[in-house]
Amino acid sequence: MMQHQPALHFLCNSGGIDVIFALQGDPSLFVASSASRLLVHMLIFSVESETTKPFSAKDFDWPVCARMIIKRIEDSLQSSSASQVEQSLKLLTSLFSSCHSRWTEVLWLGMAKQIESFLTDETVQAQRVLANLLLNMAWSPVFCDSEGGLWALVTSALEHLTPVQVGPLAVGILRLYKCPQDVRIQALTVLLQPMDCILRAASQPLEYAGLLDESVSDPATVESLLSSKSSCASLLCQTLAHLEELLSLVYLRVDLPYTSLLRSLMTILQFCNGFLSPASPLGSTISRILINCFRVQSSALDVLAALSERKGCDALIGILFDVLLAYLESPNTTPTVLKKTFQATSKWLVRLHELSCSTSQWQQTEKILADVFLVLQKRLCSPCWEVRDSALEFLTVLIKCLRDQDEFRQSLLSSEVPRLTENLLEDPESYVRASAVTAVGHLAFITFFAPELPVIGNQYNKENTVAKLQEILSKDPEGFPRRAVISMFTKWLRQGCTGRMEDTERFVSRVIQTVEHDLDWEVRLGGLELVEVFCSQTICQLGLPGCSSVPVLSAVTSSIHQNRSLQIFCRAKLFSFLFRSLCDCDKPVGQRACDILFALRGNFYPTGTPRDSQETGELPAGHGIAWLQRTLRQGSLAQNFPTGGGDGVDFEDPESMMLALGTIDLEELHDELNRSSDHVEKSPQSLLQDILATVGTIEENEADCY
Repeated sequence: MMQHQPALHFLCNSGGIDVIFALQGDPSLFVASSASRLLVHMLIFSVESETTKPFSAKDFDWPVCARMIIKRIEDSLQSSSASQVEQSLKLLTSLFSSCHSRWTEVLWLGMAKQIESFLTDETVQAQRVLANLLLNMAWSPVFCDSEGGLWALVTSALEHLTPVQVGPLAVGILRLYKCPQDVRIQALTVLLQPMDCILRAASQPLEYAGLLDESVSDPATVESLLSSKSSCASLLCQTLAHLEELLSLVYLRVDLPYTSLLRSLMTILQFCNGFLSPASPLGSTISRILINCFRVQSSALDVLAALSERKGCDALIGILFDVLLAYLESPNTTPTVLKKTFQATSKWLVRLHELSCSTSQWQQTEKILADVFLVLQKRLCSPCWEVRDSALEFLTVLIKCLRDQDEFRQSLLSSEVPRLTENLLEDPESYVRASAVTAVGHLAFITFFAPELPVIGNQYNKENTVAKLQEILSKDPEGFPRRAVISMFTKWLRQGCTGRMEDTERFVSRVIQTVEHDLDWEVRLGGLELVEVFCSQTICQLGLPGCSSVPVLSAVTSSIHQNRSLQIFCRAKLFSFLFRSLCDCDKPVGQRACDILFALRGNFYPTGTPRDSQETGELPAGHGIAWLQRTLRQGSLAQNFPTGGGDGVDFEDPESMMLALGTIDLEELHDELNRSSDHVEKSPQSLLQDILATVGTIEENEADCY
């Protein structure tokens, strides 16, 4: 309705604006938010559709409806009601974020003095909303380039608001492209104040320089917040979250003091586990509050992980690993915090390797790796399944990142970690078995898929490991381990680790015969991915036209290779799996199978199929193709696939499969598989019927209106 001027005027003249303003205070957040958005839309529509005179910043004539809305906003800002003030600030925030027209600056100038007074008025509790308003204005091109005093107001907010209130504004300012450098530095100073306070409280007399030379706001305010049990953890978690956000940026327009920041993070972690006994009274108070505070520990470890990608912290890397190993070894470390510690440790081990390559600090690297694997052995034997699972995930990440490094391989293979990892394939918890499958699969790249690597002893047997994983794929009662096995097998195949073509053919055939009857659709889908990789590799190895990496072959040679690849696919029982999957009751499986058959048809019929050239008016008889087409059209309702009495299809006969690819209407099947299951009900008429059906039963369907 508010797209039309008559409706807008009717609402304004009938008192509708008063109702909408009142609805901003509705207890339902949906209603309150919708009322605010509607007022913003009405204001923008009124100004931009009813303004007749050219824009003038000094003498702007507001349309009638816009004037009524602005008057209500001004009255609310001057109200003694804190809720009305907050509602108007939220409305302005929404307006300035969605509309970047010049008239918004005129509107702001008429309210700036009143809003600025809220920074120092302790009776108005709308500081968070005010900070959000200023941030949205800073992002608007209307205000960031204007002389309307925005940056002076931002500076005042950074000085007067508490760190908790002003934190989101400070980090938002640091993300801005256009911002005065002095304001940017001030925002960084505000953000780092809690970290600076932690560092200064860690020792008495001061051993290390703080992060900041001077503070923007009163340091006593930050000290008071950190000394309070009710605010200490929340302030640190907010600060750490903002720092992690900044560290995720590719380019920062200010220089962070990385070394001091890292030292502050280590101090927080030592406060939390009780490994640091500060001499200062403030440090003692903070330490007592933070002891075993897993929220702060988790946040600090996230920032620590992000810092690994920044240079300038190398001098503290030895002390850092002392802190990380203390957390990995401590029985008081909760599973959640331990998982975060593993994540941070893996990132810093990668950084340690980069550092050792450039500085030849091999001894330090070897010692740290030995200590890490020693504690990893203990964690793999933990009675807590979450800990065992996190330890396996940590090992997998390390292998992915460091498997090509000699020091890492030697330290790993000389430890008990590989044996313990393989033992966890029989863990009673399915999540752990799945993680063990992934870890064992990646261990294989070190233990027997890289023949040039020296293997210690003869404890690594490829056949035994493959047999164990295939047993899990066929017999594990839970889906997660089976999904992990098929995913790992596909990764092996993709990286060429399954041996010669004959061995790969047998391997793939054995796997797909196992997964085609699996009850978990994700396992069956994983089997199709394996088939897709196998087909692509086989076609490229034999030099068929579908592979761009091979030279152009003669027609005779191409035909020979085509026949050979078709025979390989038939022997591996690929077509039986693919055509059966077209009738799968889970649509993603059928869609993937159809895509693979499309690709195969394109390779075997590069210039078009017999069906395309109309060579056959009807489906050919004698090979069961007509029966197969009828069965496939039944989709998931097909019964007893693929048997069809005398009319059945021989899926291992190359001639039959070549004929099936060329004559079956895959386009029709593709369209049917991609049609939404509710396509019949997706219509305006159906929607109207649903609405009418609720008439008279409003109470029962009240929740559905959203």
